[in-house]
Amino acid sequence: MTKWTPTHEAPEPLEGPVVPTIVGGTILWFVLFLVQLPFYGWFDDHGHAWWVWTCLAGAGLGLIGIWYVRGRHAAIKRDAAAAAQE
Repeated sequence: MTKWTPTHEAPEPLEGPVVPTIVGGTILWFVLFLVQLPFYGWFDDHGHAWWVWTCLAGAGLGLIGIWYVRGRHAAIKRDAAAAAQE
C-alpha cells in the first residue's frame, strides 16, 4: 500500500480581523455572564449553575486571548515592517 501525498500546495491561511473578533467574543461571554447573574438562584435550583460559570470562564479566557492576539498582531506588523525595509 502506498502513502497518499497531496498533488498541490496547501493554500495560505486566512488572515482576518483577529483582534476585533476575539474582543467581540470576550465581550459577548461577559455580557452573557451579567445577564444570567440575576437568575443564579434559578440556575442553581435546576442544576444549571455551571452555565453562569462557563460564561465567566469564557470571558476570562477571552482576556488571555486578547493579550495573545494583540502580541501576535504586533509581531506580524514588526516582521512586515522589517521585511519592507530590506
